[in-house]
Amino acid sequence: MKTILPHDIHHMQHALQLARRGRFTTHPNPNVGCVIINSAGEVVGEGWHERAGEPHAEVYALRAAGEQARGGTAYVTLEPCSHQGRTPPCADAFIAAGLKRVVVAMEDPFPAVSGRGIQKLRDAGIDVFVGLEANAAEKLNKGFIHRCKTGLPLVQVKLAASIDGRTALASGESKWITGPQARADVQLGRALSGAILTGADTVIYDNPQLNVRLAEMPPDAFPSAVKKADRAVNQPARIVIDTLGRVPTNAIIFNDGVPVYLVRTRPLNLDYPSHVTELTVPDRHGKAD
Repeated sequence: MKTILPHDIHHMQHALQLARRGRFTTHPNPNVGCVIINSAGEVVGEGWHERAGEPHAEVYALRAAGEQARGGTAYVTLEPCSHQGRTPPCADAFIAAGLKRVVVAMEDPFPAVSGRGIQKLRDAGIDVFVGLEANAAEKLNKGFIHRCKTGLPLVQVKLAASIDGRTALASGESKWITGPQARADVQLGRALSGAILTGADTVIYDNPQLNVRLAEMPPDAFPSAVKKADRAVNQPARIVIDTLGRVPTNAIIFNDGVPVYLVRTRPLNLDYPSHVTELTVPDRHGKAD
């Protein structure tokens, strides 16, 4: 079956909504959602990837569907994996479940998969359609996709500036140059990131926490069904360009146990907590390259 049916879009959009539930906790894995319908067209299983190292979305959906998956259709936002990683291959699980059809939003750019999962399903006689809601799936995993394709992290710049291009008053004061909505958006950006990069001056003068504060997240950041007590995020690592070792050891960023990387051009071997690492990079005109 090479065409898309009217209900396919509805189920894939639901799978995308499920995938979004893991966007603060799956790092460095991608966000994935899965919906399974039986041969009668009824939804019998759904799931999403919740945390790295835990079962993938397909596994949760298959567990919920049980025998009702046989002869049915699966909608998954990213190509089912075909390799043994921290969890077994999801493509093999789909084949064992007896699915008749699989609709995939996008091919997985991860080199160990990259089309192999789709081909494995087709070799097993399963009808596979690829590309439904691909743009939405790509936006959901832009950092993961960029890293797989380039080997580099996706870098996004956050800059609080006044209309005349200033980031602070002449006296150095800068709190607050932004409004509540902008600061909530910053919290969302941090929650979606693997690390926050800043310079030594910011840490010295502002002594920021550089963490995600759930109380300051936008109201719509979590699905309404998720209770406040169940909301969780992975705290991003902090990377500070501190070539001269000027950041004091009593800075707030060292207090919560979240990894901190201090970028140097040569190791200074100063006395920092065990979760703080000196990261040595090449010297470029006396500064970190």
